[in-house]
Formats: sequence, C-alpha cells, structure tokens
Amino acid sequence: MASTRGSSAPSPAGGDGETSLEALALAKVAEAADAIAAAASAGEVVRALHAVAALLFPVDSAAVAGTVEEPFRTLIIEALNLSDDERESWRCAFYHGPAFPTMSKILLGNVAVKWLRKVHASARNEIYDSFFVKGPPTEVIQALVPALSEKEDSKEDHRAFCLNLERLLILCLLDNKGVSQILAEFTCCSKHGNDVLKPDKTMLVSRVAQLLASVPDKARLGASGALASTSFFKNVVSQLLAGAEAATVQLAADKDATELCALSSVFLFVGEVLSRVSRRGSTGILVAELIPRIRNHLHRCVPSDHKAISPEMMQHVSQSQFWFNVVEAMRDQHSIERLTEELLRQLASQHISDEEAYWILWTLFNQSFKRLTVMRSMFVDKFLLWKTFPLCCLRWILHYAVFECPPNSTTETLMQRTPDFFGTLQSLVSIWSRKEFVQSHSVEQQAYITAAIGLCLEKLTKKELETTKDVLNSILQGVSCRLESPIELIRKMASAVALTFSKVVDPKNPLYLDDNCCENVDWEFGVLSSKEIKAPLHAVDSENKPKSRENKRNAGEKKAKAIKSDVPDVRAKIVEIKSVDCDQMSDTVMNGKFEEEECDEDSMNIDASRDSSLEPYDLSDDDTDLQKKFSHLSDLAAALRKPDDPDGVENALSSAEKLVRASPDELRHNSGDLVRALVHVRCSDLAMEGEEDSAEEKREKALIALLELAETKILKTEQRRGSLITDNSPSWLVPSNRGPSGAGPWREVSEPGTLLSWSHRYEREVPSRSGQVKSGKSRKWGLGKAKDLQLEWSKNRFPLYAAAFMLPVMQGYDKRSHGVDLLNRDFVVLGKLIYMLGVCMKCVAMHPEASALAPALLDMIRSRDVSQHAEAYVRRSVLFAASCILISLHPSYVASSLIEGNQDISTSLEWIRTFALQVAEADPDTECTSMAMTCLRLHSEMALQTSRTLESADHSKTGRGLPTKLDSIIIPFGNVMK
Repeated sequence: MASTRGSSAPSPAGGDGETSLEALALAKVAEAADAIAAAASAGEVVRALHAVAALLFPVDSAAVAGTVEEPFRTLIIEALNLSDDERESWRCAFYHGPAFPTMSKILLGNVAVKWLRKVHASARNEIYDSFFVKGPPTEVIQALVPALSEKEDSKEDHRAFCLNLERLLILCLLDNKGVSQILAEFTCCSKHGNDVLKPDKTMLVSRVAQLLASVPDKARLGASGALASTSFFKNVVSQLLAGAEAATVQLAADKDATELCALSSVFLFVGEVLSRVSRRGSTGILVAELIPRIRNHLHRCVPSDHKAISPEMMQHVSQSQFWFNVVEAMRDQHSIERLTEELLRQLASQHISDEEAYWILWTLFNQSFKRLTVMRSMFVDKFLLWKTFPLCCLRWILHYAVFECPPNSTTETLMQRTPDFFGTLQSLVSIWSRKEFVQSHSVEQQAYITAAIGLCLEKLTKKELETTKDVLNSILQGVSCRLESPIELIRKMASAVALTFSKVVDPKNPLYLDDNCCENVDWEFGVLSSKEIKAPLHAVDSENKPKSRENKRNAGEKKAKAIKSDVPDVRAKIVEIKSVDCDQMSDTVMNGKFEEEECDEDSMNIDASRDSSLEPYDLSDDDTDLQKKFSHLSDLAAALRKPDDPDGVENALSSAEKLVRASPDELRHNSGDLVRALVHVRCSDLAMEGEEDSAEEKREKALIALLELAETKILKTEQRRGSLITDNSPSWLVPSNRGPSGAGPWREVSEPGTLLSWSHRYEREVPSRSGQVKSGKSRKWGLGKAKDLQLEWSKNRFPLYAAAFMLPVMQGYDKRSHGVDLLNRDFVVLGKLIYMLGVCMKCVAMHPEASALAPALLDMIRSRDVSQHAEAYVRRSVLFAASCILISLHPSYVASSLIEGNQDISTSLEWIRTFALQVAEADPDTECTSMAMTCLRLHSEMALQTSRTLESADHSKTGRGLPTKLDSIIIPFGNVMK
C-alpha cells in the first residue's frame, strides 16, 4: 500500500508528537517485516523496503521500479514522496527510536541471506545500503559491529551474512568516512551546550569508541584486508586526527558555540579511540599517522620570516587547541606511556632534529606535564630510570622534562637550574653509584643512565655543583666500583663520567682514566644507537691494538698526573669467554683433536717491531742484540723467577709462548715448574706505566699455549684381516656408504664382551666374492676385538696430570685465605680460575679422566655462591665451564652411570640444563643469556647421544637388562618449543 501524506505526516509538537511518530515508524517496519516474510519473489521485498526508505531519504523511485516486474513496479512509482522537513522528522523518529534496531536485524538477517543476491545493484544502493550509509553513524555502528558475533544456521548462510556485513562496515566506516561523521555528529550535538557530558552521553561516546576499536578483533579470519588491524586502524586514526583538527577550527570560528563543552565531546571520543587502539597493539600505526600531522602543524605555526618557534606562535593557531589536549584526553596512563615510547623511537628512526623533537614533546605533553604528577613521573622516573632509549631520545627527554628549555637556544645558557633538575641528578647518581646496580642491570641500562648523568653534568657549573648534596660522593663511589669491573664497557662508563666531572671542577685539568678517552665523550658507548639498542655480543675486553712506545709513555704520564689516590688502580684483564659452537666443537672433539689457536706473531713481537723503527736519535733498542735468547724451558722458568731483573723477565715473557709451542717434548719435565713461574710473575712491577695489559697478555698466551699443547691426537693403524669389515667411526657420525656394490646398509652394534664401548661401531652385510659360494648360509661380518684390529696411541699427556693440576684449585675457593676473598672482592680471580678449569676439562675431553674430574668441577660451580654470583663475569665463567663439561664427557660414560644407578651424574647434568634455562630467561647480562643458549644446545646434543648409547646397550648380547626406571636426561628444546 502506498503511503499517504495524511498518514505519514509527523506531528509537529513536543514529546507526545515525537513518541507518536516513533510508534508510526515502528508500525511501518512491522508492515515491511510481514511483507518480506511472506514474499515469494524479490519484487515483493524491493517494494516493502522502498515503502520504508521513501519515508527517510530521497529515493530514485523510477530507477528502483525499473528493476522489478509488475505489479510491484506500479506500486513503487505511485508511492508518495515527502517533503524534506517531513523526511527529517521521520528520520529522527526512525533512528533514535526502536524502529532502526528492529529494521537492521531484518536487513542483516532475512533480507541479506535470502534475497539480497537477487536484488539489482542499483536498487540495493537506493533501498538497502541507504539505511546504513545515510543513517546517523553512531546508531549505525551500534547495529553493525555487534552483528559480527552472530551465527547463522548453515555454513552458506553464515558466509553470505558475513560478506554483506563486512561490505557494509567498509562502506560506512572507511569509504564514506564514517569516523569523521561520528566526530561531526558529536560536535554538532554539543555545539551549543547540549548535555554531552551527562553520564548517559558519556557512556554513548565510550560505547561507540569501544565498538569501533573492536572491528578487527571481531572480523572473521577470511574477511577483507581492509578490516585487518593494520589497514583498518590506519584509516580510522587518519580520519580521527583530521576530523578533530577540523572540528577545532570550526568551533574556533563559531562565536555562538560553547567551545569548551563541544571540544569535551570530541576529546572524549578521540581519547577513547586512541587508548583502545594502543591497547590492541597498534601503537606504531597510531604514531606513524600522528608524526607527519604534528610536524605539519609545527611548520604551520612558524611564520615565513622566523627561523625558530616559540610557545606564543603556537597559541595563535586554532588547531593548537586540539594538539595541546589530545594526549591528556586519552586518560589511560598505560596507553599514554606506550604512545610516548613509540613516538620517541619513531622520531629517532626518522632522524628528527633535537629542536623539532623538543617542540613536538612540548606541544603534546606540556599542558598535562604541568598539571599531572603522573605525567611528570613518566618522563623523569620511568623514562630515565627504567626504560632504555637511543641517545637522541635521552637528550630530548632531558631537555623537555629536566632542563625545561629547547636545545641550542639562547635561553639554555642563561637559565638557572631548577630544584627539579638537581633532584633528578641526585636520583640518577644515587642509583648509579650502587654496586648492586652494576651487578644486576643490563649493560644497556647502565649505559643509558651513565649517559643521562654525563649530559646533566655537562650543563653544570662548578658553583652549581657546590650547592648539590652528596653528588660528589655518589659520583666517586660509582666511578670506583666500575673501575673494578673486568668488563671494558663498564670501565669506559666510569672514565667518561670521571672526565666530565673533572671538567666541571677544573676545566684546565681533565681527568683521563683511560688511554682511549677523548675530550668529547661519546655517550652512546656503542649500545645506544638510534637503529637498535642491544649489548655487544662480546662485552669483554678485546685485544689491545699495538701502539708506539712513545705514545704509551706519554699516555702513562698523563694518567699518572690525573689519577688521584682514592681511585683504585685496576689492572685486571679478563679472558674473553667465547660461545662454543655446538656442531664445530662436537666434530672437533669426536675426531679426537682440538684445533690449535693460531699464534699471533704480530702481537708476540710487538716490542721488536715497534723498537726497530728507525726514529732519529732513538737508542731504546741498543741492547736488543744483547738480550738473552732462550732455547730451553728450564732457562725460561729460571728467568721468570728473577724479580730483580725486570728486563730479563719481560724478555722471558715475550719468548714464552713461542718456546712452549716449539718444545712440546720438554713439557713432561718442565711444565709444572713453568706454570708456577708464570702464575707468580707480577706484570705490574716489571712493565712500564701503561703497558701492564701487554705483559699480562703475553703471560696469558703462554699459559694458554701450555694447556693447548694437551690437545688430543689419536693415531690409528688399521690391520685388515680376511673379509672382516668394521668401522670405528667417531661417535654420532655415520660411516660412509662407499664399498662394494650390493653391500647392505650400516647398522650400529655394541662390541662383544662389553656393555658399552667408548666409540660407536657399525656393521653391514656385503656380497660374496666371485667364485666363493656357501650355500645355505648367509654371511654377516661380525666384530673382533678393537685392540686386535688397531694400534692407537695418544700424544695427549695432560690427562695424566689433570687431577693434580685441577683438584687443588677447586679446594678452598669459598674460604678467605692470605687476604684473598674469591667470592667477594677478588671475584675476577674466581672467574679466571673457573674459566681455566673449563679449559682443562676441554683438554681431557673423551678421556676417562674427564669422567673422574667432572663431578668435582660440577660440585664447585653448582655452589649457590658461585652459580648465583652477583657479578656477571663469574656467571659467564660458570656457563663456559658447564659447556666444557658437556663436551668432555663421553656419552658412553653417562649411559653407564645411568645403567649402574648412579644418580649423581643425572642430577648434575639436569642442574646444568635447569641453570642454563634460568639464565637464558632472566639474566640481565646479554652475554650470559647467549652463552646459556649455547649451553642448552650442547646439553641437547649430549642427551641425544646418551639416548643412542642406551638404545645400543639395550640390544647388547650380554644379557644384562636396563633398569626399569631411569632418570632421563631431558632434551631442553623439547620444553622450550612448546
């Protein structure tokens, strides 16, 4: 039935008229619902929808009628159109009453699933899509988004339902700028002081924001890419920022508008949406859209005849009102922190200038920074003490929140430091000075706070420094505890702060604690770059580069003048602990040899090369030819015991490594004497000032050469007997498939007469030789005794003396003796001892002595005082020693221990796995976590080979069965990967 003007005309008066019109609209929806339910053709559905749509929008009835047959075409054409005022009244009653929610369910359900595919596209646009596209966006979004969670009866119906719903969401929110329309609706409704901030209105704004942000989460897996979080939020945030700026300009130009009230609704919606976008993990998308807009705004604020920006310039631009309030409007502090952190990092990646970055922070945060304590705490506490940013970000934070002035400005040098500045500096140095901070925080965090202190000190004058309390003592304490660290980067931080501090106290006499100190300190320390923030792979001392003797002498004189009596002289040089590559070490060990470390001839002959340069009037090498040449290790040891002859001792140190490598046969008689002499040499007494590290390096290389000459080299001479084919391949390597044609595959077997063997053995069937026929029998080549088949011997003489060398070192480490406190003050020595014990274990790998010494070393490193040591240097040594134990124990020994019921080895190896997992997950030192992962890989390899050995033992012919229950050696990645 066509609508008549009399039946459709709205009542113009008050609340009763509006209620009556809402009832009429609901009645029209009921009529359409009945017609659609009883429809037998698409024409009936089109006619029913047209009857309702014509009351709300201007519809092209002729175009719609052309898509259907009679009698529906005539009914559509004869429908009476309303005036614009009448349609507006119907529209308000329809969308703000119960009619639209009811109609939307019909449109999204029955119509979409059964009839929409049969409706012509032009008619669909006029009488179907218009209900959503031309409706109030706040009402439309409340109808569409919840429907994403609904389910249809059949799979086909559900797919049609979802496809149509997703099409409408893209059409309404993205293609037709629905987010901008929502902002315009809120602005219009509250422009003249409407009650937008009443509880019900506030709930409406929050609900619309929540629904908008939940679209990517609710969209199905196969939905359009436009509804994926990346694309969807990018479009939404773009509309949001542009619409909010436009609303600010519009309200600023409208003198009749209540600007504060109107902007309150806009800010509430913007803040809610941005917070929810950030909470859903799309902060990066938000910031990527925000940065170019805020930069454009700053450029808009600067007149063409000005180079610098000022707060007054920004306050005269209407859009500034939005940017001043946008962050505060978010209200969710967690989202604000995530946004701010991402903003800093993206600005750093874009290489924004310091001045522009400062004004971006000032524009976004200054209003809330002044009024809200939590905002100030975010910058001054969290971003300085708990987070780690690139160095440029740290400068921006300090200038904005601490110095409170733009960088490189004239006011920076004239401003008086505020109490907040000195309070922040005091907090920084107080934390930095604690030894616990050095021990328990990552290298990146220490570098970050060190840089913050240095940048603050650079702004201070001596007079201002004198007014601070405890800053001097804290700096001295922090420098002192860092100079004791064996990690070069930590000592470098101490030198940088000491140099900067000395320039404040006495600019004419800077304090250089490091030969490599420059006048302009690089506060990045190699770990605070803008690209990435991570600790170096080897945060330990690297080899010193050769320098001329004159340069070192000058550096020593400079250091002697600069270092004060209260600064400890730390000359310890740590041994670099390198991660052990699992595959390489396994191959090397099981082939029965370790690769020799290459001799660094250049470093051994440093003195000779630099003294032989023909400098004018340089007579420092006149006695070179008169120096004693050592040819025997006994002479070398004797020279090292003469402290009254420093030149002779230095010459002996220079020759030690080369002579040890050249005379391995003498080590049987002289190694013990030579080791004692090398250990007791005092490099600090014989070397020139500044060359202690070079002498220490020579001694260490000689000691390492002594250990490396204990490398395993097993020579085998195989005797062929008859037609026996056997293969004594190294463990966990399968024999080659080469052989006579027709030979069968290799299979692993145990040696007859023994339960477990020290190497894996394989056998295979081979065809008979031509002319040799033995009918009725299959030929299978068996195993003979290994010592009957091979003659093998080893050049490794170290295992015989390993116990005498290692066991005394492992005793009494936890007791103070003769002024030595290994667990506390002398932790560097403890770390070196543990590292040395690990090297010794590596030198006895695959020998029976390894299985005898491993439990003692495991008992030592399992001690809580050692494995949980506060110093990362000791923990690195423990991980290195544990890795060496894993590669030194033969899998057959581990399997034998398990079969015999020895729980100690199983418990110890399980401890290594658990300890490595704990370090990998929670240790603050980056190098420790890397070494822990290497240790886990080695443990996995060892566990695999042990399981193979156990399987082989289970099939042995001895008749001895395996225990019914064994403590399994867990392969670590079985748990990690789950």
